[in-house]
Amino acid sequence: MTAPSRTIRVGLIGYGYAGKTLHAPLIRSIPGFALTVVGSSKPEAVHASIPEANVCTPDEVPTHPDVDLVVIATPNTSHYPLAATALRAGKDVVLDKPFTVTLAEARSLAEIAKQHNRLLSVFHNRRWDSEILATQSILASGVLGEVSHYECHMDRFRPIIRQRWREDAGPGAGLWFDLGPHLIDQTLFLFGLPTAVNASFATLRRTPDGQPGQTEDWAHIQLLYPNLRVILHATLLAAGTGPRTTVHGTLGSWMKYGLDVQEDQLKAGLSPNDPAFGVDPDQSILIDGATGTRTLIPAPPANQQGYYVDIRDAILTHQPPAISTHDAVAVMAILETSFASGAQGKTLPIPLTPEEQADWA
Repeated sequence: MTAPSRTIRVGLIGYGYAGKTLHAPLIRSIPGFALTVVGSSKPEAVHASIPEANVCTPDEVPTHPDVDLVVIATPNTSHYPLAATALRAGKDVVLDKPFTVTLAEARSLAEIAKQHNRLLSVFHNRRWDSEILATQSILASGVLGEVSHYECHMDRFRPIIRQRWREDAGPGAGLWFDLGPHLIDQTLFLFGLPTAVNASFATLRRTPDGQPGQTEDWAHIQLLYPNLRVILHATLLAAGTGPRTTVHGTLGSWMKYGLDVQEDQLKAGLSPNDPAFGVDPDQSILIDGATGTRTLIPAPPANQQGYYVDIRDAILTHQPPAISTHDAVAVMAILETSFASGAQGKTLPIPLTPEEQADWA
């Protein structure tokens, strides 16, 4: 990548897991970005990795004079107020997922960004995972014929309930708020907007003293399309799993096993500019429907830098980013409706306005 003519000064709010492991390394690896300010209560941890950063309180970053782009990687309930303040201060904004905790907040942020003519996006970095790129490629190839079934799992084995805000009762907590935005966004990316949602949730784990958990740890969601059914599944009690992604069509089936490697590589300190970054050793399997022949297909190279490269270029060219507010609002509409569907035990339509639906036409 070549450096652009102008440097975009980035202020990162939050230096917990997402800020330290995902956002900071990706931002710092891209020409044209300078991570100048970090809002954190732990300056020692920040300076250990980013000695040149100006560390201040999180509330100072949205209006900081040395910041052009504000990246928010804080607990979910703080996303809306921090983003609204930054947009009104004339900053461009990237929010870690979930975008907000309600659809009303998502629509409000989209309107504020429009009023102030600012870029606003949500960090759906998994569009740049090998799994999603491989799925996109197999769909585009046409070898499956007319696709009738898409299924994706984000299953983990974490039987012990941990003391952290994600597992405490409250707005924006729980497994589906954590993993649902990824699964929903990748479905919208691959297939467009569904017509309805049918969801089921459960809390299956218990604390060491036998008390039930406070948030759901099992989620099973169906997204309905005219000629397609999508299953999105997540659990914290799966020690052994099948394929992460399965696609069935009129000519055959396709499966992808294995977790994308980028998050583990970032945790290990590998630079996103390293040639080994994003190289996925797990091949996918194409099964011919007529003969049963199995063909192994290498995974495409992946790099979540693509998200921030797109944000940089969108700012410099004054163009909408690949993941814009219409994506963010649609994901929140489906996320919120899935909880309503689970509570009511019935299939519900997607509550988007005619104008919001027109963006997907």
